[in-house]
Parts: sequence; structure tokens; C-alpha cells
Amino acid sequence: MLAILNKEINSFFSSPIGYLVIGIFLVVCGLFLFVFTGNYNILDSGFANVKPFFDLAPWIFIFLIPAITMKSFSEEKRQGTIELLLTRPIGFTQLVLGKYFGALILVVLAILPSILYVITIHQLGSPVGNFDLGATLGSYLGLIFLGACYTAIGIFASSLSQNQIIAFIIAVFLCFLSYFAFEGLGSLDLFGSTNYGAEYLGISFHYQSISRGVIDTRDIIYFLSFIIFFLKLTELRLISIQKNS
Repeated sequence: MLAILNKEINSFFSSPIGYLVIGIFLVVCGLFLFVFTGNYNILDSGFANVKPFFDLAPWIFIFLIPAITMKSFSEEKRQGTIELLLTRPIGFTQLVLGKYFGALILVVLAILPSILYVITIHQLGSPVGNFDLGATLGSYLGLIFLGACYTAIGIFASSLSQNQIIAFIIAVFLCFLSYFAFEGLGSLDLFGSTNYGAEYLGISFHYQSISRGVIDTRDIIYFLSFIIFFLKLTELRLISIQKNS
């Protein structure tokens, strides 16, 4: 698994991809938070609060993370090296985990520089440091779990097609569905009662829950189960590819 992990990380940073991902994430967030007027602009809100960043990040991740993961298996299939990869003396689980953690590390590296926003808000507070540190730490934990879920979806989507664009579109659709669709279903008035069960199945419910700064084991179990589910689907897909080759 470590060999696959090192290969993925090197491929990201031996080309402009890794640097572009980190740079684009920070620039887009910075523009929305401090330059563009709107609901996400921290300066316009008049409050020393990093919440707009954590409200914006899931939207950016919906497009950014599929762009990172779309080549994971699609590129191998396009170049015809997937068969060689599957015959290497490593298990399917190790192969999937190597690809997964390689992409996830890049996502975490993109998140880390955003601490600059927290430092900025810390200085803008009146008095200095007047902001909710507990909610901020919980939000960062939730954002990492969110990125981990999107990465698992992206890896799975990449195993479905040798075309990177198709893999990207599938991943974007599944990420959007997983985050927003269940929340929308939960708000519908079905048979005279709100369907809270559907809302609980979505990533948004658990992301917002953990972002309050309260670590609930139910949220942790949900995120881990979600990640394992999509990684297992990816493994089953690879097994299917090997049988058909």
C-alpha cells in the first residue's frame, strides 16, 4: 500500500496538479470570504466568525475533490496499465487504500493553509481572540471528514470509466446527491410529517452537527461507514474488472 501511496503523492507534486489544487482552493475561498460581496463575506457580516468558510467549503469540494480523484483509476485504464496494477502482489484493499490516502493527503494539505483565515479572524475580533474556538475545531474535523467522504466517492467514480471527464461528472453528481439531496428530502412534508429519517442519511446533517463543536460518536460512525461503503464498492469494481480482463 505504501508504494501505491508514494506513487500517488509523487504524481500529484511532480506536476502542477497538487500546487494548483491547493492554490485554487485558497484563492477561491479568499475571494468569497474577503473580496466578493455576499453571504460568505466575513467583513460584511460584522462578526468575527469563520462559519462562512465552512459553509462555502462543501460547495468548492464538490468540484475540487472529483478533479483530484478523477485520474486515480481512469488514467490506469486509459493507458492499459490497470491489468498490470491488478496483478501486482498486493491485495485489492491495499490498492484502493493506497489510491485513497494519496488523494486524501492532498485534500488535507489544501485545508491546512486555511488556518490563516482563523488567525485573521482572531485578530479581527473585538477584543482580539473573541471567537468560538470549540466550534472552529469541530468544523475543521467535520471538513476533514467531509473531504474524506468526497474522496471515497471520487475514487469509486474513477473506477467506473476510463474517461476522466465522465469520472469527474459522476463524482460531482454523487457528491452533490450525498450532501444536499437527503437534506432536501428531509425538508419535504410527506404524508403530513417531516421526513427526518431521510435528512439523517445525508452528509450535510452530520457535517453541520459536528461543526457545532460537539463530537458525537454517531456522526463519527456515520462518516466512517460512508467512507468504507464507497471504498468497498471500488474494491468490488476492481474485482469485476480483473474477472472480465
